[in-house]
Amino acid sequence: MAGAISGIGLMLVLIIRFKLQPVLTLLIVSIFVALLSGMPADKIVPAIEAGMGKTMGHIAIIIALGAMIGKIVEISGGAQVLARDLIGKFGDRRIPLALTLAGFLIGIPVFFEVGVIMVMPLLYGVSNVTRRSLMVFALPMCVAMLTVHSFLPPHPGPAAASVQIGADMGRILAFGVPITLLVCIVGYFISQHMTRRDFNYSVDIRLAVSGCDDGGVPASLEASGEALPDAPAPEFWLIVGLILFPIVLIMCGTTVSIFLPQKSFYYAVTQFLSAPVTALLADTVLAGYCLGLRRGWSFEQVSSVIGSAVPGVAMVILIAGCGGVFGNILVQSGIGHVISDTLRNSGLPVLALAYILCLILRAVQGSTTVALVTTAGILAPLIATFHFGPNRLALLALAMGGGGLSASHVNDAGFWIFTKLTGISVADGLKTWTVLTTVLGFLGFLTTAAMWLFFS
Repeated sequence: MAGAISGIGLMLVLIIRFKLQPVLTLLIVSIFVALLSGMPADKIVPAIEAGMGKTMGHIAIIIALGAMIGKIVEISGGAQVLARDLIGKFGDRRIPLALTLAGFLIGIPVFFEVGVIMVMPLLYGVSNVTRRSLMVFALPMCVAMLTVHSFLPPHPGPAAASVQIGADMGRILAFGVPITLLVCIVGYFISQHMTRRDFNYSVDIRLAVSGCDDGGVPASLEASGEALPDAPAPEFWLIVGLILFPIVLIMCGTTVSIFLPQKSFYYAVTQFLSAPVTALLADTVLAGYCLGLRRGWSFEQVSSVIGSAVPGVAMVILIAGCGGVFGNILVQSGIGHVISDTLRNSGLPVLALAYILCLILRAVQGSTTVALVTTAGILAPLIATFHFGPNRLALLALAMGGGGLSASHVNDAGFWIFTKLTGISVADGLKTWTVLTTVLGFLGFLTTAAMWLFFS
């Protein structure tokens, strides 16, 4: 137990004090914990490789494919179409609600930081046209994207946590999509109360952001001088369909498989078609055709856009994999079982432990992904002793998501991206963004706790 506490302490010091890259931090801490626990030196490297291989084998393709879909949606202008059409459908009075729903949809395929940068020019335009405060629109929309990032695969934190504890991603989506949507809607109402007052904005930053492009053209296309052809904006329902297609396919496969004999041919086919890798691969191909080839892009241009998504998520994939290394070291060294016994004797329900531990790690080191993968690695041995069914394993992963959403403050890159791009002060960011993420994270946990009572 002391080894695990020392390891977590070292992790926090390296990340917070020395700003060391999380990949290096997790590897150093894993070796430190292994040596401190007395693990044989010749067993440490095989344990590192096994932990990395197990985690990466499950999530590397999923995260990469999700990023590819998000990149095509981004470059094609699909995110702008979503937001603008929702505004048109909801009317002027409900623009913040429309943008919140747009944030929810955009947040599914697009990483949080990229999403905020993509939508900021639109938010400035809406603010200028309506002559209303920017925060009225920016706060609920950006928090919605962060909520999706914390709760739902294929985002790296939830995807890695599900692998660590053995939760089914289909069930996480089946429970998580309505929970996340509920949290986003509540966030809209709370944010409307928070943004009634006036904010002091940084004019220089605001003007700089308002001139941003809608999306970044891949460097390979810029270098070749080959511009993407002009084409009409993609249809609203096409973008919605491409975003929802893999989610529906995965959820349907999980539901249908319950009613099929496990040894039947149809069960095997259902499992193959609804696997996250298969669903996301099919959606990537569909997105490439519908948003690229059908709109005049060449095969080379589609390939370049898809390929440009991978470098941006490579480090995220490595962080998730190193989280798996840390978790496997805890198990192989025997520390995991000691932690399990200690936590079991704490008297706290395991669902509350998942939320609280993830919240603490999120608050002290800033990264949602690191908090989720570390929490899952620490709690995996304890969770395994309870022999929970697939429903409760999914709810446990979502409870961790509640902790990962909470307490976004000055050590979180997302906090600085939001405050700097909106031009609000750090104090206003703490009073709005930090408070709102914490309240919504707790709401997400309460919702999973309520569902826990009805699902075994």
